[in-house]
Amino acid sequence: MESYPTLKERLVERGLVSAEELERVLKLQQEQQSRLTRLVVELGFVSEDDLLPVLSDHFGIPQVSLKDFPLTPLPIEQLLDAVDFLKLSRIAPLKVEEQELLVAITDPTDLPRLHALEIATGLRVRPVLAKEKEITARIEALFGNGYATEPLPGLPAVREAEAVVDEEEVEHLRDMASEVPVIRLVNQILNRALESRASDIHIEPFESQLKVRYRIDGILHEVDPPPRQLKAAIVSRLKILARLNIAERRLPQDGRIKVKIAGKDVDLRIATIPTLYGESIVIRLLERAQIFSDLESLGPPPAILQRFSEMISKPHGMLLVTGPTGSGKTTTLYAALQKIDDPGKKIITIEDPVEYQLSGVNQIQVKPQIGLTFANGLRSIVRQDPDVIMIGEIRDFETAEIAVQAALTGHLVFSTLHTNDAAGAISRLLEMGVQDYLLASSLLGVLAQRLVRRLCLSCRKEVEYASAKVEDFTGEPPKIHWEAQGCDACSDTGYLGRIGIFELLPATAEICKLIVQRSDAASIRNLAISQGMRPLREDGLDKVAQGVTTLSEVLRVTREEG
Repeated sequence: MESYPTLKERLVERGLVSAEELERVLKLQQEQQSRLTRLVVELGFVSEDDLLPVLSDHFGIPQVSLKDFPLTPLPIEQLLDAVDFLKLSRIAPLKVEEQELLVAITDPTDLPRLHALEIATGLRVRPVLAKEKEITARIEALFGNGYATEPLPGLPAVREAEAVVDEEEVEHLRDMASEVPVIRLVNQILNRALESRASDIHIEPFESQLKVRYRIDGILHEVDPPPRQLKAAIVSRLKILARLNIAERRLPQDGRIKVKIAGKDVDLRIATIPTLYGESIVIRLLERAQIFSDLESLGPPPAILQRFSEMISKPHGMLLVTGPTGSGKTTTLYAALQKIDDPGKKIITIEDPVEYQLSGVNQIQVKPQIGLTFANGLRSIVRQDPDVIMIGEIRDFETAEIAVQAALTGHLVFSTLHTNDAAGAISRLLEMGVQDYLLASSLLGVLAQRLVRRLCLSCRKEVEYASAKVEDFTGEPPKIHWEAQGCDACSDTGYLGRIGIFELLPATAEICKLIVQRSDAASIRNLAISQGMRPLREDGLDKVAQGVTTLSEVLRVTREEG
Protein backbone atom coordinates (compact mmCIF):
# COMPACT_ATOMS: atom_id res chain seq x y z
CA MET A 1 0.00 0.00 0.00
CA GLU A 2 1.42 3.37 -1.07
CA SER A 3 2.12 5.76 1.78
CA TYR A 4 1.90 9.52 1.35
CA PRO A 5 4.18 11.99 3.15
CA THR A 6 2.70 13.89 6.07
CA LEU A 7 2.53 17.67 6.05
CA LYS A 8 5.46 17.78 8.47
CA GLU A 9 7.52 15.64 6.11
CA ARG A 10 6.61 17.80 3.13
CA LEU A 11 7.77 20.95 4.92
CA VAL A 12 11.15 19.36 5.71
CA GLU A 13 11.53 17.78 2.24
CA ARG A 14 11.01 21.16 0.54
CA GLY A 15 13.55 22.80 2.81
CA LEU A 16 11.05 25.21 4.35
CA VAL A 17 11.87 24.13 7.89
CA SER A 18 14.82 22.23 9.33
CA ALA A 19 14.43 19.16 11.50
CA GLU A 20 15.48 21.22 14.54
CA GLU A 21 12.92 23.94 13.78
CA LEU A 22 10.21 21.33 13.29
CA GLU A 23 11.03 19.77 16.65
CA ARG A 24 10.66 23.19 18.29
CA VAL A 25 7.31 23.76 16.54
CA LEU A 26 5.95 20.35 17.60
CA LYS A 27 6.95 20.96 21.21
CA LEU A 28 5.22 24.35 21.20
CA GLN A 29 2.22 22.80 19.46
CA GLN A 30 1.75 20.40 22.36
CA GLU A 31 2.07 23.21 24.92
CA GLN A 32 -0.34 25.65 23.22
CA GLN A 33 -2.65 23.19 21.45
CA SER A 34 -2.17 25.30 18.29
CA ARG A 35 -2.18 24.18 14.67
CA LEU A 36 1.07 23.35 12.89
CA THR A 37 0.20 25.52 9.88
CA ARG A 38 -0.29 28.58 12.05
CA LEU A 39 2.75 28.05 14.27
CA VAL A 40 5.32 27.71 11.46
CA VAL A 41 4.20 31.10 10.11
CA GLU A 42 3.86 32.84 13.47
CA LEU A 43 7.32 31.68 14.56
CA GLY A 44 8.76 33.10 11.34
CA PHE A 45 10.08 29.81 9.94
CA VAL A 46 7.93 29.87 6.78
CA SER A 47 6.28 32.73 4.89
CA GLU A 48 2.64 32.49 3.88
CA ASP A 49 3.66 32.71 0.21
CA ASP A 50 5.82 29.57 0.61
CA LEU A 51 3.33 27.68 2.77
CA LEU A 52 0.17 28.01 0.65
CA PRO A 53 1.49 26.02 -2.37
CA VAL A 54 2.53 23.20 -0.02
CA LEU A 55 -0.93 23.15 1.59
CA SER A 56 -2.54 23.19 -1.85
CA ASP A 57 -0.52 20.16 -2.98
CA HIS A 58 -0.95 18.28 0.27
CA PHE A 59 -4.70 18.73 0.71
CA GLY A 60 -5.66 18.98 -2.95
CA ILE A 61 -7.30 22.39 -2.42
CA PRO A 62 -6.72 24.99 -5.15
CA GLN A 63 -4.97 28.24 -4.34
CA VAL A 64 -6.72 31.31 -5.77
CA SER A 65 -6.49 35.09 -5.93
CA LEU A 66 -9.63 36.72 -4.56
CA LYS A 67 -9.41 39.38 -7.26
CA ASP A 68 -10.72 36.71 -9.64
CA PHE A 69 -13.99 36.62 -7.68
CA PRO A 70 -16.40 39.56 -8.00
CA LEU A 71 -17.28 41.41 -4.82
CA THR A 72 -21.01 40.78 -4.43
CA PRO A 73 -23.10 40.53 -1.24
CA LEU A 74 -24.21 36.97 -0.55
CA PRO A 75 -27.91 36.27 0.13
CA ILE A 76 -27.22 34.38 3.35
CA GLU A 77 -28.69 36.05 6.41
CA GLN A 78 -26.75 33.83 8.82
CA LEU A 79 -23.46 35.31 7.61
CA LEU A 80 -24.38 38.74 9.00
CA ASP A 81 -24.61 37.18 12.46
CA ALA A 82 -21.26 35.43 12.03
CA VAL A 83 -19.01 38.36 11.05
CA ASP A 84 -16.87 38.10 14.20
CA PHE A 85 -16.58 34.34 13.66
CA LEU A 86 -15.46 34.85 10.04
CA LYS A 87 -12.85 37.43 11.04
CA LEU A 88 -11.47 35.30 13.85
CA SER A 89 -11.46 32.16 11.69
CA ARG A 90 -10.09 33.98 8.60
CA ILE A 91 -12.84 32.60 6.36
CA ALA A 92 -14.11 34.76 3.48
CA PRO A 93 -17.36 33.72 1.73
CA LEU A 94 -17.03 34.08 -2.05
CA LYS A 95 -20.13 32.79 -3.81
CA VAL A 96 -23.08 30.41 -3.60
CA GLU A 97 -23.81 27.82 -6.29
CA GLU A 98 -26.92 25.70 -5.74
CA GLN A 99 -26.45 24.32 -2.22
CA GLU A 100 -22.69 24.92 -2.03
CA LEU A 101 -20.89 27.85 -0.38
CA LEU A 102 -17.42 28.60 -1.73
CA VAL A 103 -15.12 30.09 0.94
CA ALA A 104 -11.50 31.21 1.02
CA ILE A 105 -9.38 30.01 3.94
CA THR A 106 -5.75 30.05 5.04
CA ASP A 107 -5.79 26.91 7.17
CA PRO A 108 -7.33 23.75 5.62
CA THR A 109 -6.65 21.81 8.83
CA ASP A 110 -9.22 23.86 10.75
CA LEU A 111 -12.09 21.48 9.95
CA PRO A 112 -14.21 22.24 13.06
CA ARG A 113 -14.69 25.86 11.98
CA LEU A 114 -15.66 24.82 8.45
CA HIS A 115 -18.12 22.34 9.91
CA ALA A 116 -19.54 25.05 12.19
CA LEU A 117 -20.10 27.26 9.13
CA GLU A 118 -21.96 24.43 7.39
CA ILE A 119 -24.25 24.07 10.41
CA ALA A 120 -24.85 27.84 10.59
CA THR A 121 -25.69 28.27 6.89
CA GLY A 122 -27.21 24.89 6.08
CA LEU A 123 -24.99 24.75 2.97
CA ARG A 124 -22.20 22.44 1.91
CA VAL A 125 -18.90 24.37 2.33
CA ARG A 126 -16.16 24.04 -0.32
CA PRO A 127 -12.84 25.68 0.62
CA VAL A 128 -10.14 27.27 -1.54
CA LEU A 129 -6.81 28.66 -0.32
CA ALA A 130 -5.97 32.39 -0.39
CA LYS A 131 -3.61 34.83 1.28
CA GLU A 132 -4.62 36.08 4.72
CA LYS A 133 -4.47 39.76 3.75
CA GLU A 134 -6.80 39.10 0.79
CA ILE A 135 -9.24 37.24 3.03
CA THR A 136 -9.24 40.04 5.62
CA ALA A 137 -9.79 42.67 2.92
CA ARG A 138 -12.70 40.67 1.44
CA ILE A 139 -14.41 40.29 4.83
CA GLU A 140 -14.05 44.02 5.54
CA ALA A 141 -15.37 44.89 2.06
CA LEU A 142 -18.41 42.62 2.54
CA PHE A 143 -19.34 43.46 6.10
CA GLY A 144 -17.83 46.89 6.81
CA ASN A 145 -14.60 48.22 8.28
CA GLY A 146 -13.18 47.61 11.70
CA TYR A 147 -12.58 44.64 13.91
CA ALA A 148 -15.02 43.28 16.44
CA THR A 149 -15.35 45.50 19.47
CA GLU A 150 -15.43 42.56 21.87
CA PRO A 151 -12.14 41.37 23.41
CA LEU A 152 -10.51 38.37 21.79
CA PRO A 153 -11.20 35.00 23.42
CA GLY A 154 -8.91 34.15 26.28
CA LEU A 155 -7.74 37.74 26.74
CA PRO A 156 -8.10 39.42 30.12
CA ALA A 157 -9.86 42.76 30.31
CA VAL A 158 -7.52 45.71 29.81
CA ARG A 159 -7.85 48.87 31.82
CA GLU A 160 -6.26 52.17 30.91
CA ALA A 161 -3.17 52.51 33.08
CA GLU A 162 -1.87 55.73 34.55
CA ALA A 163 1.46 57.22 33.56
CA VAL A 164 3.05 55.88 36.75
CA VAL A 165 2.65 52.12 36.98
CA ASP A 166 2.88 50.20 40.25
CA GLU A 167 4.38 46.75 40.66
CA GLU A 168 1.03 44.98 40.50
CA GLU A 169 0.18 46.76 37.25
CA VAL A 170 3.57 45.78 35.77
CA GLU A 171 2.83 42.12 36.44
CA HIS A 172 -0.63 42.60 34.92
CA LEU A 173 0.96 44.08 31.77
CA ARG A 174 3.47 41.22 31.57
CA ASP A 175 0.67 38.67 31.86
CA MET A 176 -1.33 40.38 29.09
CA ALA A 177 1.70 40.59 26.82
CA SER A 178 2.29 36.85 27.28
CA GLU A 179 -1.24 35.86 26.25
CA VAL A 180 -1.36 33.81 23.05
CA PRO A 181 -3.87 36.13 21.26
CA VAL A 182 -1.62 39.15 21.86
CA ILE A 183 1.49 37.31 20.71
CA ARG A 184 -0.34 36.22 17.56
CA LEU A 185 -1.61 39.73 16.89
CA VAL A 186 1.85 41.30 17.21
CA ASN A 187 3.37 38.56 15.04
CA GLN A 188 0.65 39.16 12.47
CA ILE A 189 1.42 42.90 12.37
CA LEU A 190 5.12 42.15 11.82
CA ASN A 191 4.48 39.42 9.23
CA ARG A 192 2.11 41.58 7.19
CA ALA A 193 4.57 44.46 7.26
CA LEU A 194 7.35 42.29 5.89
CA GLU A 195 5.08 40.79 3.22
CA SER A 196 4.09 44.33 2.20
CA ARG A 197 7.78 45.38 1.91
CA ALA A 198 7.27 47.98 4.65
CA SER A 199 10.31 49.75 6.08
CA ASP A 200 8.46 51.07 9.16
CA ILE A 201 5.39 50.26 11.24
CA HIS A 202 3.59 53.13 13.00
CA ILE A 203 1.29 52.17 15.91
CA GLU A 204 -0.50 55.32 17.04
CA PRO A 205 -3.13 55.66 19.80
CA PHE A 206 -5.95 58.17 19.35
CA GLU A 207 -9.05 58.94 21.38
CA SER A 208 -11.35 56.50 19.58
CA GLN A 209 -9.01 54.08 17.82
CA LEU A 210 -5.56 52.57 17.56
CA LYS A 211 -4.09 53.26 14.10
CA VAL A 212 -1.56 51.03 12.36
CA ARG A 213 0.26 52.34 9.29
CA TYR A 214 2.99 50.79 7.14
CA ARG A 215 5.57 52.90 5.29
CA ILE A 216 5.97 51.22 1.91
CA ASP A 217 8.41 52.70 -0.61
CA GLY A 218 8.50 55.89 1.45
CA ILE A 219 4.71 56.42 1.62
CA LEU A 220 2.50 55.64 4.64
CA HIS A 221 -0.45 53.29 4.07
CA GLU A 222 -3.12 52.71 6.73
CA VAL A 223 -4.07 49.09 7.42
CA ASP A 224 -6.85 47.44 9.39
CA PRO A 225 -6.47 48.48 13.05
CA PRO A 226 -6.48 46.07 16.00
CA PRO A 227 -9.06 46.61 18.77
CA ARG A 228 -8.26 49.76 20.76
CA GLN A 229 -8.67 47.93 24.06
CA LEU A 230 -5.58 45.88 23.17
CA LYS A 231 -3.39 49.00 23.07
CA ALA A 232 -1.68 48.40 26.43
CA ALA A 233 -1.14 44.70 25.66
CA ILE A 234 0.37 45.37 22.20
CA VAL A 235 2.66 48.12 23.49
CA SER A 236 3.80 45.95 26.40
CA ARG A 237 4.50 43.01 24.09
CA LEU A 238 6.67 45.15 21.82
CA LYS A 239 8.50 46.73 24.76
CA ILE A 240 9.24 43.31 26.23
CA LEU A 241 10.59 42.15 22.86
CA ALA A 242 12.92 45.18 22.73
CA ARG A 243 13.89 44.80 26.42
CA LEU A 244 12.43 48.20 27.31
CA ASN A 245 10.97 49.25 30.66
CA ILE A 246 7.24 48.51 30.46
CA ALA A 247 6.61 50.48 33.66
CA GLU A 248 7.98 53.73 32.18
CA ARG A 249 5.40 55.58 30.10
CA ARG A 250 6.47 59.18 30.65
CA LEU A 251 9.74 59.16 28.68
CA PRO A 252 10.72 58.08 25.14
CA GLN A 253 12.56 54.75 24.91
CA ASP A 254 14.57 53.03 22.18
CA GLY A 255 15.56 49.40 21.73
CA ARG A 256 16.35 46.81 19.11
CA ILE A 257 16.13 43.07 18.68
CA LYS A 258 16.93 40.45 16.04
CA VAL A 259 14.01 38.23 15.07
CA LYS A 260 13.07 35.73 12.39
CA ILE A 261 9.95 36.66 10.42
CA ALA A 262 8.62 34.45 7.63
CA GLY A 263 11.96 32.66 7.46
CA LYS A 264 13.98 35.90 7.14
CA ASP A 265 16.42 37.45 9.60
CA VAL A 266 15.17 40.92 10.51
CA ASP A 267 16.48 43.58 12.89
CA LEU A 268 13.70 45.53 14.60
CA ARG A 269 14.47 49.00 15.89
CA ILE A 270 11.67 50.03 18.26
CA ALA A 271 11.13 53.62 19.45
CA THR A 272 8.37 54.76 21.82
CA ILE A 273 7.19 58.26 22.65
CA PRO A 274 4.40 59.36 25.04
CA THR A 275 1.40 61.09 23.42
CA LEU A 276 -1.90 62.45 24.68
CA TYR A 277 -3.67 59.08 24.38
CA GLY A 278 -0.81 56.72 25.25
CA GLU A 279 2.53 55.58 23.85
CA SER A 280 3.10 55.82 20.10
CA ILE A 281 5.50 53.23 18.68
CA VAL A 282 7.52 53.20 15.47
CA ILE A 283 9.21 49.96 14.42
CA ARG A 284 11.94 50.10 11.77
CA LEU A 285 12.33 46.78 9.95
CA LEU A 286 15.87 46.22 8.79
CA GLU A 287 16.05 43.09 6.68
CA ARG A 288 19.72 42.17 6.57
CA ALA A 289 19.45 40.40 3.23
CA GLN A 290 18.08 43.55 1.57
CA ILE A 291 21.04 45.87 2.09
CA PHE A 292 22.55 46.84 -1.24
CA SER A 293 25.77 44.96 -1.91
CA ASP A 294 26.93 47.23 -4.71
CA LEU A 295 26.67 50.84 -5.78
CA GLU A 296 25.30 49.92 -9.20
CA SER A 297 22.04 48.63 -7.73
CA LEU A 298 21.33 52.06 -6.20
CA GLY A 299 20.74 53.46 -9.68
CA PRO A 300 23.39 56.16 -10.30
CA PRO A 301 24.04 57.07 -13.97
CA PRO A 302 27.26 55.56 -15.37
CA ALA A 303 29.12 58.89 -15.37
CA ILE A 304 28.29 59.57 -11.70
CA LEU A 305 29.07 55.97 -10.73
CA GLN A 306 32.51 56.16 -12.34
CA ARG A 307 33.40 59.52 -10.78
CA PHE A 308 32.05 58.52 -7.35
CA SER A 309 33.99 55.22 -7.47
CA GLU A 310 37.17 57.20 -8.18
CA MET A 311 36.51 59.44 -5.18
CA ILE A 312 35.99 56.60 -2.72
CA SER A 313 39.23 55.00 -3.94
CA LYS A 314 41.31 58.03 -2.90
CA PRO A 315 43.71 57.51 0.03
CA HIS A 316 42.44 60.58 1.93
CA GLY A 317 39.95 63.42 1.76
CA MET A 318 36.31 64.01 2.67
CA LEU A 319 33.27 62.85 0.70
CA LEU A 320 29.79 64.00 1.68
CA VAL A 321 26.35 62.57 0.83
CA THR A 322 23.45 64.96 1.30
CA GLY A 323 19.67 64.92 1.18
CA PRO A 324 16.66 64.97 3.51
CA THR A 325 15.82 62.27 6.04
CA GLY A 326 14.90 58.99 4.32
CA SER A 327 16.71 59.73 1.06
CA GLY A 328 19.05 56.73 1.32
CA LYS A 329 22.25 58.54 2.34
CA THR A 330 23.39 55.90 4.83
CA THR A 331 22.65 53.08 2.37
CA THR A 332 24.86 54.79 -0.22
CA LEU A 333 27.71 55.11 2.26
CA TYR A 334 27.32 51.47 3.35
CA ALA A 335 27.54 50.41 -0.30
CA ALA A 336 30.67 52.56 -0.69
CA LEU A 337 32.26 50.97 2.40
CA GLN A 338 31.52 47.49 1.08
CA LYS A 339 33.07 48.38 -2.28
CA ILE A 340 36.37 49.55 -0.79
CA ASP A 341 36.54 47.10 2.12
CA ASP A 342 39.54 44.77 2.09
CA PRO A 343 41.83 43.20 4.71
CA GLY A 344 44.42 45.92 4.13
CA LYS A 345 42.16 48.71 5.40
CA LYS A 346 40.78 49.48 8.82
CA ILE A 347 37.30 50.98 8.65
CA ILE A 348 35.55 52.55 11.65
CA THR A 349 32.06 54.09 11.69
CA ILE A 350 30.30 56.18 14.30
CA GLU A 351 26.53 56.27 13.80
CA ASP A 352 23.24 57.23 15.42
CA PRO A 353 21.84 54.64 15.23
CA VAL A 354 23.79 51.73 13.73
CA GLU A 355 21.28 50.54 11.13
CA TYR A 356 23.01 47.53 9.58
CA GLN A 357 25.90 45.48 10.87
CA LEU A 358 28.69 45.36 8.31
CA SER A 359 31.12 42.45 8.25
CA GLY A 360 34.73 43.50 8.85
CA VAL A 361 33.79 47.06 9.87
CA ASN A 362 34.17 48.47 13.41
CA GLN A 363 30.86 50.22 14.15
CA ILE A 364 30.24 52.55 17.10
CA GLN A 365 26.82 53.63 18.39
CA VAL A 366 26.76 57.16 19.83
CA LYS A 367 25.41 57.44 23.38
CA PRO A 368 25.02 61.12 24.32
CA GLN A 369 23.69 60.20 27.80
CA ILE A 370 27.16 58.94 28.75
CA GLY A 371 29.09 61.54 26.76
CA LEU A 372 29.77 59.46 23.64
CA THR A 373 28.85 62.05 21.01
CA PHE A 374 29.97 62.22 17.40
CA ALA A 375 32.71 64.70 18.33
CA ASN A 376 34.01 62.78 21.35
CA GLY A 377 33.84 59.48 19.50
CA LEU A 378 35.74 60.92 16.54
CA ARG A 379 38.60 62.07 18.80
CA SER A 380 39.06 58.48 19.96
CA ILE A 381 38.60 57.01 16.48
CA VAL A 382 41.51 58.96 14.96
CA ARG A 383 43.76 57.41 17.63
CA GLN A 384 42.72 53.90 16.48
CA ASP A 385 44.82 54.13 13.29
CA PRO A 386 41.90 53.89 10.83
CA ASP A 387 42.18 54.18 7.07
CA VAL A 388 38.52 55.02 6.50
CA ILE A 389 36.13 56.81 8.87
CA MET A 390 32.38 57.08 8.36
CA ILE A 391 30.48 59.67 10.42
CA GLY A 392 26.74 59.11 10.50
CA GLU A 393 25.98 62.84 10.31
CA ILE A 394 27.80 66.16 10.73
CA ARG A 395 25.53 68.13 13.05
CA ASP A 396 27.78 70.76 14.64
CA PHE A 397 31.01 72.69 14.23
CA GLU A 398 33.00 70.45 16.57
CA THR A 399 32.22 67.30 14.55
CA ALA A 400 32.80 69.13 11.25
CA GLU A 401 36.18 70.47 12.42
CA ILE A 402 37.46 67.05 13.53
CA ALA A 403 36.20 65.45 10.29
CA VAL A 404 38.07 68.01 8.17
CA GLN A 405 41.24 67.60 10.26
CA ALA A 406 41.03 63.80 9.88
CA ALA A 407 40.66 64.15 6.10
CA LEU A 408 43.72 66.43 6.00
CA THR A 409 45.86 64.03 8.04
CA GLY A 410 45.65 61.00 5.77
CA HIS A 411 42.18 59.54 6.44
CA LEU A 412 39.36 58.95 3.98
CA VAL A 413 36.25 60.43 5.64
CA PHE A 414 32.64 59.77 4.64
CA SER A 415 29.72 61.63 6.17
CA THR A 416 26.19 62.95 5.55
CA LEU A 417 24.48 66.33 5.80
CA HIS A 418 20.84 67.39 5.64
CA THR A 419 20.80 69.87 2.75
CA ASN A 420 18.65 70.10 -0.37
CA ASP A 421 21.44 69.93 -2.93
CA ALA A 422 25.15 69.30 -3.27
CA ALA A 423 26.20 72.97 -3.28
CA GLY A 424 24.18 73.58 -0.12
CA ALA A 425 26.41 71.17 1.81
CA ILE A 426 29.44 73.40 1.20
CA SER A 427 27.59 76.50 2.38
CA ARG A 428 26.33 74.64 5.46
CA LEU A 429 29.86 73.68 6.55
CA LEU A 430 31.10 77.24 6.05
CA GLU A 431 28.16 78.53 8.10
CA MET A 432 29.05 76.07 10.87
CA GLY A 433 32.45 77.75 11.13
CA VAL A 434 34.75 75.44 9.16
CA GLN A 435 37.71 77.40 7.75
CA ASP A 436 37.25 77.90 4.01
CA TYR A 437 40.84 77.00 3.07
CA LEU A 438 40.71 73.80 5.15
CA LEU A 439 37.43 72.74 3.53
CA ALA A 440 38.81 73.46 0.05
CA SER A 441 41.91 71.38 0.82
CA SER A 442 40.05 68.37 2.21
CA LEU A 443 36.85 68.07 0.14
CA LEU A 444 36.71 65.44 -2.62
CA GLY A 445 33.09 65.99 -3.64
CA VAL A 446 29.43 66.07 -2.59
CA LEU A 447 26.76 63.61 -3.74
CA ALA A 448 23.13 64.74 -3.41
CA GLN A 449 20.37 62.17 -3.74
CA ARG A 450 16.67 61.39 -3.41
CA LEU A 451 14.67 58.17 -3.57
CA VAL A 452 11.81 57.78 -6.05
CA ARG A 453 9.43 54.85 -6.29
CA ARG A 454 10.07 52.37 -9.11
CA LEU A 455 7.21 51.67 -11.46
CA CYS A 456 5.89 48.12 -11.32
CA LEU A 457 6.96 46.58 -14.64
CA SER A 458 3.97 44.23 -14.59
CA CYS A 459 1.33 46.96 -14.82
CA ARG A 460 2.90 50.30 -15.85
CA LYS A 461 1.06 52.11 -18.63
CA GLU A 462 2.70 54.08 -21.42
CA VAL A 463 1.06 57.47 -22.05
CA GLU A 464 1.78 60.73 -23.84
CA TYR A 465 2.84 63.48 -21.49
CA ALA A 466 0.41 66.21 -20.49
CA SER A 467 2.09 69.61 -20.24
CA ALA A 468 0.00 70.50 -17.17
CA LYS A 469 1.64 67.71 -15.22
CA VAL A 470 5.15 68.99 -15.84
CA GLU A 471 4.66 72.75 -15.90
CA ASP A 472 6.93 73.09 -12.87
CA PHE A 473 9.82 71.36 -14.63
CA THR A 474 12.64 73.22 -16.30
CA GLY A 475 14.06 71.66 -19.41
CA GLU A 476 12.36 69.44 -21.94
CA PRO A 477 10.22 66.66 -20.44
CA PRO A 478 10.02 63.31 -22.23
CA LYS A 479 7.27 63.08 -24.84
CA ILE A 480 6.36 59.56 -23.75
CA HIS A 481 6.31 58.40 -20.17
CA TRP A 482 4.68 55.77 -17.98
CA GLU A 483 2.08 55.97 -15.25
CA ALA A 484 1.34 53.72 -12.30
CA GLN A 485 -1.67 51.38 -12.53
CA GLY A 486 -1.67 48.69 -9.83
CA CYS A 487 -1.76 44.88 -9.82
CA ASP A 488 -1.23 41.88 -7.51
CA ALA A 489 2.56 42.09 -7.85
CA CYS A 490 2.69 45.61 -6.39
CA SER A 491 -0.31 45.33 -4.02
CA ASP A 492 -2.28 47.74 -6.23
CA THR A 493 0.13 50.65 -5.62
CA GLY A 494 1.61 50.73 -9.12
CA TYR A 495 5.11 50.87 -7.62
CA LEU A 496 7.56 48.18 -6.56
CA GLY A 497 10.69 49.27 -4.70
CA ARG A 498 12.70 52.48 -4.94
CA ILE A 499 15.69 53.80 -6.86
CA GLY A 500 17.93 56.82 -6.38
CA ILE A 501 18.30 59.98 -8.41
CA PHE A 502 21.63 61.79 -8.00
CA GLU A 503 23.78 64.84 -8.62
CA LEU A 504 27.54 64.78 -8.02
CA LEU A 505 29.55 67.94 -7.39
CA PRO A 506 33.31 67.21 -7.66
CA ALA A 507 35.65 69.58 -5.79
CA THR A 508 37.47 70.85 -8.88
CA ALA A 509 40.13 73.58 -8.70
CA GLU A 510 37.58 76.19 -9.80
CA ILE A 511 35.04 75.03 -7.18
CA CYS A 512 37.73 75.19 -4.49
CA LYS A 513 38.48 78.80 -5.48
CA LEU A 514 34.82 79.68 -4.86
CA ILE A 515 34.97 77.90 -1.49
CA VAL A 516 37.99 80.00 -0.44
CA GLN A 517 36.10 83.09 -1.60
CA ARG A 518 33.13 81.93 0.54
CA SER A 519 30.79 82.20 -2.44
CA ASP A 520 27.12 81.39 -1.95
CA ALA A 521 25.54 78.04 -2.85
CA ALA A 522 23.93 79.39 -6.04
CA SER A 523 27.30 80.50 -7.45
CA ILE A 524 28.89 77.13 -6.63
CA ARG A 525 25.95 75.27 -8.15
CA ASN A 526 25.99 77.33 -11.36
CA LEU A 527 29.72 76.78 -11.84
CA ALA A 528 29.34 73.03 -11.20
CA ILE A 529 26.55 72.82 -13.82
CA SER A 530 28.70 74.69 -16.32
CA GLN A 531 31.42 72.10 -15.67
CA GLY A 532 29.06 69.23 -16.44
CA MET A 533 27.16 68.49 -13.22
CA ARG A 534 23.65 67.25 -14.01
CA PRO A 535 21.08 68.38 -11.41
CA LEU A 536 18.89 65.92 -9.54
CA ARG A 537 15.85 66.66 -11.65
CA GLU A 538 17.65 65.91 -14.92
CA ASP A 539 18.65 62.48 -13.64
CA GLY A 540 15.04 62.02 -12.58
CA LEU A 541 13.77 62.93 -16.06
CA ASP A 542 16.19 60.43 -17.59
CA LYS A 543 14.70 57.71 -15.40
CA VAL A 544 11.20 58.83 -16.43
CA ALA A 545 12.18 58.50 -20.09
CA GLN A 546 13.52 55.00 -19.37
CA GLY A 547 10.19 53.99 -17.80
CA VAL A 548 11.77 53.50 -14.37
CA THR A 549 9.60 56.03 -12.48
CA THR A 550 6.93 58.67 -13.08
CA LEU A 551 6.98 62.42 -13.58
CA SER A 552 4.90 62.91 -10.45
CA GLU A 553 7.44 60.98 -8.37
CA VAL A 554 10.37 63.08 -9.61
CA LEU A 555 8.43 66.28 -8.99
CA ARG A 556 7.42 65.09 -5.50
CA VAL A 557 11.01 64.63 -4.30
CA THR A 558 12.58 67.61 -6.11
CA ARG A 559 10.07 70.41 -5.48
CA GLU A 560 12.64 72.53 -3.73
CA GLU A 561 14.77 72.40 -6.89
CA GLY A 562 12.20 74.29 -8.99
